[in-house]
Amino acid sequence: MKSIVIAAVVAIGMTAAGTASAQEALAKSSGCLTCHDIATKKMGPAFKDVAAKNKGKADAEATLAAKVSGAKDHPKVTASEGDVKSIVKWALSL
Repeated sequence: MKSIVIAAVVAIGMTAAGTASAQEALAKSSGCLTCHDIATKKMGPAFKDVAAKNKGKADAEATLAAKVSGAKDHPKVTASEGDVKSIVKWALSL
């Protein structure tokens, strides 16, 4: 029984890691990592800093997705609206 639980935890962890890698690849292919980094500030803030600043805010995902897509306080992006939402959700999970 114990080995089944351990195997399940490992499988969930590997799935989560794969999803994170896919989201990071999407951010890279969308050009986000040109100005942002996961842990350190570049031209734009680090994704981890954005996540920390918005922690606990119920509307953070929608607000950030609108800000990025709106190109008012953020350079114009070429990623689809769905990709932007996916990247924002991933960044906020860091």
